[in-house]
Amino acid sequence: MAPLLLLPFLLLLSSPYVQAQQKITLGSSLTPQGPNSFWLSSYGDFAFGFRPIEGNTSSYLLTVWFNKISDKTVAWYARTADPDSSLVQVSSGSCLQLTSNGALSLQDPTGTEVWNPQVVGAAYAAMLDTGNFILAAADGSTKWGTFDNPADTILLTQVLTPETKLHSRIIATDYSNGRFHLNLQNNGVFFYAVAVPSSPQHEYNWSMPGNTTNLVFNVTGMIYITLDNGTQIKITSGKISSTADYYHRATLDPDGVFRQYMYPKKFSNLYTQAWSVVDFKATNKYVPRRSAAETQVSSGTCGFNSYSNVDVLNNQTTCVCLPQYSFIGESKGCKPDFQPQSCDFDEAGATEQFKFVTMSNVDWPQCDYEQHDNIPNDQCQQLCLTDCLCAVAVFRDSDNTCWKKKMPLTNNVVGDTVQRTVYIKVPKNNSQQPELLDSNRWKKDKKHWILGSSLFLGSSVLLNIVLISVILFGTYCTITIKEIPSVQSSNNVGLPLKAFNYAELEKATSGFQEVLGTGASGIVYKGQLQDDLGTYIAVKKIDKLEHETEKEFTVEVQTIGRTHHKNLVRLLGFCNEGKERLLVYEFMTNGSLNQFLFGDVRLEWNLRAQLALGVARGLLYLHEECSTQIIHCDIKPQNILLDGNFTAKISDFGLAKLLRTNQTQTITGIRGTRGYVAPEWFKSTGITAKVDVYSFGVILLELICCRRNVESEMAEEDKKILTYWTNDCYRCGRVDFLVDGDDEAIFDLKKVERYVAVALWCLQEDPTMRPTMLKVTQMLDGAAAIPTPPDSSSFVQSLP
Repeated sequence: MAPLLLLPFLLLLSSPYVQAQQKITLGSSLTPQGPNSFWLSSYGDFAFGFRPIEGNTSSYLLTVWFNKISDKTVAWYARTADPDSSLVQVSSGSCLQLTSNGALSLQDPTGTEVWNPQVVGAAYAAMLDTGNFILAAADGSTKWGTFDNPADTILLTQVLTPETKLHSRIIATDYSNGRFHLNLQNNGVFFYAVAVPSSPQHEYNWSMPGNTTNLVFNVTGMIYITLDNGTQIKITSGKISSTADYYHRATLDPDGVFRQYMYPKKFSNLYTQAWSVVDFKATNKYVPRRSAAETQVSSGTCGFNSYSNVDVLNNQTTCVCLPQYSFIGESKGCKPDFQPQSCDFDEAGATEQFKFVTMSNVDWPQCDYEQHDNIPNDQCQQLCLTDCLCAVAVFRDSDNTCWKKKMPLTNNVVGDTVQRTVYIKVPKNNSQQPELLDSNRWKKDKKHWILGSSLFLGSSVLLNIVLISVILFGTYCTITIKEIPSVQSSNNVGLPLKAFNYAELEKATSGFQEVLGTGASGIVYKGQLQDDLGTYIAVKKIDKLEHETEKEFTVEVQTIGRTHHKNLVRLLGFCNEGKERLLVYEFMTNGSLNQFLFGDVRLEWNLRAQLALGVARGLLYLHEECSTQIIHCDIKPQNILLDGNFTAKISDFGLAKLLRTNQTQTITGIRGTRGYVAPEWFKSTGITAKVDVYSFGVILLELICCRRNVESEMAEEDKKILTYWTNDCYRCGRVDFLVDGDDEAIFDLKKVERYVAVALWCLQEDPTMRPTMLKVTQMLDGAAAIPTPPDSSSFVQSLP
């Protein structure tokens, strides 16, 4: 095994990376124009020399670039040695010399030195095929190299040592220092957002369980951190393609995201001749709210009044403006496309002119100017709506805390850990708000006084008529309510849910046109409410009218209406009009887990693990934290929906069977979907919450392996049924077979093994042997030890 581990390094030593170098002798020079404008590496992969600045042919940078690709991607560029490390630009008459005393000196057309690496006594220079330009001593040792003084990029074989920094560019075509630093320190890798040109603001870090020694981009294309105890901690986790067939680089991009890229060396119809993202690390982690004394303000990852949006599937991070805001240039943030609320509006005027657009899982923690505790959500919105200084309200459900924020918003944090609902104040129409009349004009122009007086008197008369009408209408409604019971009370629902009428839902769904899914109890349609927020909804229409179906509808409304949890789809309302039975849910942007889990694109391992934990927590809530225990009875990937942040939410309680608090089991007909059904369904025995535990065990294995539980067409017989195969792999100590080809999961094999053990406990044939969902959650979290699961003689399986 040891020789195999040494093979990459032996290959490195025997490769052109080390051996092939052309010595650049003392006295050699380069000029920005002419035949001597660059020095090539031995195999021509890299070049060191002058590159014109895009859009400015009279200015040049001293750079290292990929020479054999069409766009000549720059991997290094010269900067001054001062703390701010400003960019070095020269004009066409400049000259770079390797002097007779072994120094490298860049002089402008007047002969003034503008840059040198502060090294003398070099015997020669060389442009290596690793991309490292070096000044070497007579014995071949490196006295100075571009690898030791990186700009925004690192390359294969490059090693960063503590206190080494990467500086992002301001934009892709401007090599000036941008807003972000990546700083390797003894205790981790730190990212900083900088309010250029001054103080840095800490964004997030990868703290380490030991002293950091190096950040390594090794010859196989892996990027990892080494600790002083020899531990290697992987940074990027994408699938690495052959370094013989691809160029590789990792860059701190202008948006503050650290991305690893690859580029095919040879043209082929199979490959796109362009840089593609292998993996990335984005600055969208939650940072705790700081005290005023600790606050340092910068524009953040994407500039003012914006936030970063991470596309998990495509490994991309984009900057997004707030609704009805637009970008100011490429890196300055966003501005409102409307006239902000005037402080001359009264409360009624503000309510009439403005509304809120809702977002979630994002915050700007440093922009609060007022906080309210223990107030309801609607009051939080009203406080912001009537406050002319408030541009955004942020509400935290867990403790009913409300924050009011004013512009500009800075230093956004994004992710599932940011448990906030955000309300962005925008005008009710997209047009500009009408300008307020200038009070001075009223004083100077009598016609305005007369017109204003007339308007005032007319408005007073109209207001009185409206008030009388409201009083009469209110009296009529009070009498009517007493005489005619409401839809809710007539159906004995008695829940704080909105009772929609059928026409309203028909209009919202455009006549029930766009189908989101079909289940045993009805069809689900996409819709959009005609409210101030334009809320998207999912409408489940119950088509069958049998007595059992109506009973099922009532049960579903009663149970879901009382549930509220991050990992459960929320019921917004219902329609119980005539023969129509409809349920109105919150809309889940990313659809069901089914389409991601078994599609062409594999979700990254960390996300799959997080989804498994989310489903477990949702089931824990249903089983143990509701006032009335709920057994779902149909847990499967199709019933696990994903919101815009890929948070798992359990849906479809239409097959749930309720248990009163003094009951422990119930007998019912077989429910659920084959392939996920627990063995006790076939034995006419009592059904408990352990049927959901069994189904969760199947889903957990599907999440681990990214395949269906049953794949009848698979060639290898022992792999057709996932539960059987997993049990065999676990007993043989080869859990790695289950995640073959998934580099990220293989790197985290201890967690994979832990999750497999939990799944095998969930799949025990005897329900009493299965853990509760509380225990499952604790074992997945690592908070509880996991004993070796018994080797069940067989896993009862119903084929689809």
